[in-house]
Amino acid sequence: MSESIFNLTWLIPLPPLLAFFAIILFTNRNKRLSSNVAIGAVAVSWILSWLVAITFFVKPELVEHPFDVVVPWIPTATTTFNMGVAVDAVTAGMLFMVGFVLTMIFVYSSGYMTFPGHLDPSLNTDGLDPRYSRFFAYISLFATGMLGLVVSNNLLMLFIFWEIMGLCSYLLIGFWFEKKYPDPKQITPKEAGLKAFLTTRVGDVLLMIGLIFLYIQAGDLNFQTVFSGDTLQRIAESTVNLPFFGEASWAVVISVLIFFGAIGKSAQFPLHVWLPDAMEGPTPVSALIHAATMVSAGVYLIVRMSPIFVAAGHGENGAMTFVAFIGAFTALFAATIAVAQNDIKRVLAYSTISQLGYMFAALGIGAWVAAIFHLLMHAFFKALLFLGSGSVIHGVEHGHHHANEHGDHDKGFFDAQDMLNMGGLLKRMPRTGWTFIIGGAALSGFPLITSGFWSKDEILSDAWANGHALVFWTLAIAALLTAFYTFRQIFLTFFGEPRSEAAAHAPESVPAMTVPLMLLSVFALAGGWVGIPEHFPGLGALLNNPMGRLMGGQAEFYKLHYETLPFHVFPVAVSMTVALGGILLAWLVYGRKPLKAGEPDPLQVWLGPVHTVLKNKYYFDEFYHATVVRFARWFADLCYSFDDRWFIDPIVDGVGRVGRWVSNALRRFIDEPIIDGAVNGAGLVTQAAGSVVRLLQTGQVQNYLLVLLLTVLVLLAMIQFV
Repeated sequence: MSESIFNLTWLIPLPPLLAFFAIILFTNRNKRLSSNVAIGAVAVSWILSWLVAITFFVKPELVEHPFDVVVPWIPTATTTFNMGVAVDAVTAGMLFMVGFVLTMIFVYSSGYMTFPGHLDPSLNTDGLDPRYSRFFAYISLFATGMLGLVVSNNLLMLFIFWEIMGLCSYLLIGFWFEKKYPDPKQITPKEAGLKAFLTTRVGDVLLMIGLIFLYIQAGDLNFQTVFSGDTLQRIAESTVNLPFFGEASWAVVISVLIFFGAIGKSAQFPLHVWLPDAMEGPTPVSALIHAATMVSAGVYLIVRMSPIFVAAGHGENGAMTFVAFIGAFTALFAATIAVAQNDIKRVLAYSTISQLGYMFAALGIGAWVAAIFHLLMHAFFKALLFLGSGSVIHGVEHGHHHANEHGDHDKGFFDAQDMLNMGGLLKRMPRTGWTFIIGGAALSGFPLITSGFWSKDEILSDAWANGHALVFWTLAIAALLTAFYTFRQIFLTFFGEPRSEAAAHAPESVPAMTVPLMLLSVFALAGGWVGIPEHFPGLGALLNNPMGRLMGGQAEFYKLHYETLPFHVFPVAVSMTVALGGILLAWLVYGRKPLKAGEPDPLQVWLGPVHTVLKNKYYFDEFYHATVVRFARWFADLCYSFDDRWFIDPIVDGVGRVGRWVSNALRRFIDEPIIDGAVNGAGLVTQAAGSVVRLLQTGQVQNYLLVLLLTVLVLLAMIQFV
């Protein structure tokens, strides 16, 4: 029975793909039908995902016997690439999360895309975005990419779906490509989409190189083959001499190259710059990129490839250290930037970068189960927060248009995403406000009752128990900043008095938007209870940590280090202290005396030039423009100049000159004397014959009758003669 259910895994990515083709080929003229097709398709994938996931959860013995089915796909001279699906504990956990979150985002989108506030109202003739159908076609293909990536049993298929998501992110970030800003320095959606595409391509190229090296060493890209003991031992013992680095095992080289792909896709330092600008796309796209798909794929890739990362020296190698360093540094680096951002979505964007750093740091120190746990929990509450921010923006845009209609506000540019233009929205938008507060509490790690506390605490506890003090304190400081900037966002947005007429007139969003928020808030609160450590006093004995048992068993199957940690008071106390301390600090600065309209941000006053540096993201964009972009343009100009003066253009011009010389020679020696002579001679013969025949043309009918009569007589004589 279970095997027949697992065979449904093949079908999971299919409904959104069919919806994509159905919308672009048949239903695109009917906007509501297109959205219904997309939502129905992803709901089918959600049902199939939960059937497969729950079947796996209730059969613990499947941990040691993962479902894996392949069919021949691409034959080569030495091997055959197979197309296949696999289901293990990681796949089941991801399917449980991805299917549900995708469905919530699709339903939410049907309400969100009804009021494109950036457009001229005259274009919004039917109350829907002019490209409403196209949007649902794109997000359906996006869903196909993530679902296909999760169920793939080999790296080639995974990479194909990985690139499908890259294409969709480009299309969706730049979806409102006509949007412009008064400030020419403000990046536009079109530019943001291109930036995301090009930046992630840097990581993808290195990932592809890593996969090529892995194929050379392993002879296959199927997970079962790659993770076999013989393959892991071979790539761990085989070495290569690297310039400047000396001798290294192929396991380390391949791991680092694969990790660069994750750095690009999951926006880790130094390829983090694309993700905040990706906020230029519609808010459901932000939720797709930051929660259920896209950036989660980078962490998922490293989770999948962990056996290779630990293949050399039981994890004590440069690859693991590199992952831990990048993760911990990014977690703190992005958190410092988030405290100085006023755009409600960009705060969450830097939060995502920071939380992904948390997950990579966990993978780098070997906390495999804790990283998966935080990946799943983060998806629920970050999707909730992004969709909640979209509901806020939606309401503020409505309020702005209402104020304009009544002449209460000027008709100039108004930033509906600036939190300084908000305030007091909890009274105007209670469902959005309370669900956002729940998501913010989970992100901050509010103790005991939120999923974020349990998943973060697991990472901190593992770092402390295994002696990774630097990682522990770096992540603890990042957690303090996370709680601070999250509740700064909550106090600026939902508390105090409205700081603009738009906020004063903001209505609550439609049920299509708020119902998904309420459903996601359930998982933001209760989702983490499945991972309460069994040794945690009191609460640990209630559920007996089913997440840890399931994923721990899977870790052992893949020969990864996993141990049940004893309870330590210190890391738990630190986790609670930084969460509550950050919330208290935010209340002291922004909650106790809410900011009024026109007042400067207290943090800006206190930090001074440091705040300016943080607000400008450490000037990384300016640095890249001054170095990488400028060098690329200079090199392109140099290549064009070399091409124009010395290489391709001279060759083309030379070919042109040779062609003209040959054509002139052919004209003088062949065309004119032979071809033209023959044609002209035929003309002269025709002209001479015509001169003779012309004498017979007298124009007198009698002559023509005489000729006709003579002709008939001649013919009769000939007939008589014969």
